[in-house]
Amino acid sequence: MDKSTVTDGSTISKKISFPDNELMRSLCGEQNTHIGLLEKKIGVSLNLRGNVVLLQGGDWEVELAEKVLNQLYGLLEADYPLYPNDVEYAIRILSGDRSANLKEIFKDEVYVSSRKKTITPKTINQKKYIDSIKKFDIVFGIGPAGTGKTYLAMAMAVSSLMKKEVNRVVLARPAVEAGEHLGFLPGDLYEKVNPYLRPLYDALHDMMPFENASGLLEQGVIEVAPLAFMRGRTLNDSFVILDEAQNATPEQMKMFLTRLGFSSKAVITGDVTQTDLPKGKISGLIEAKEILEGIKGIGFVYFSREDVIRHRLVQKIIDAYEKIDRLKVA
Repeated sequence: MDKSTVTDGSTISKKISFPDNELMRSLCGEQNTHIGLLEKKIGVSLNLRGNVVLLQGGDWEVELAEKVLNQLYGLLEADYPLYPNDVEYAIRILSGDRSANLKEIFKDEVYVSSRKKTITPKTINQKKYIDSIKKFDIVFGIGPAGTGKTYLAMAMAVSSLMKKEVNRVVLARPAVEAGEHLGFLPGDLYEKVNPYLRPLYDALHDMMPFENASGLLEQGVIEVAPLAFMRGRTLNDSFVILDEAQNATPEQMKMFLTRLGFSSKAVITGDVTQTDLPKGKISGLIEAKEILEGIKGIGFVYFSREDVIRHRLVQKIIDAYEKIDRLKVA
């Protein structure tokens, strides 16, 4: 890729050329959508002349835009399908860490039996999370909603099952009453707790066709259960996920962690700012973090608002609530 730079006071102009015209069109996006995103998110002017991009703006902005363009082009050369969301994630990643390698992050594919596109990490912390799950037998993923904690853990679990690295997948969640009493809900115990487990079913069905997931659930190869049902069990050759772990009591957390048997892996996810436990009750996730962090063989990955991959307004909502919480503390 050829480059040339011209400096005029505080404004910098830089030309970058890309040799492959087909990849150049993909880089720009349909109706130059990707170029528009770069201009809006970074605050730089981009003009296209054939296979040449002219960047104009401040030094920091031009340097960032150049890095994003070059790395996105490298992804396209590696046969990675580029979407507008990928451009936004790339800007976010390289804004925080200019040395980040998008190819190492975006091309770390998680194989699942899915009709959809391959599941890949979209942030540096998501990449660390996947790497930690591969490396450690117990991993804690802690951070706000929308950061992919549960979804990626589920993808890794399904992937391990499909590769026959484990014999079963166990998905657990505390059935905490958040404003609604279990006793008032209709049905037997399983029907009462089922609404609390719905998000796990949703994620599972997003990974594989409904028929496949239903068959594995009926066979007990994949099990979705309330955390309380884990007591007294030993889970061998299993991939176990505890979701919404901030709502587990210290006793439940200890019980869960000691269920792990031979050739098994556990991932514990939660958001310590979203506890639904009764007032004055300590969260088992918070206590586990204090007790277990630093123990060799246990991984901790912390997510922030920068890792939110839901609707762009979710980041702003998290910021607004964090601001209120800081004012309350002050």
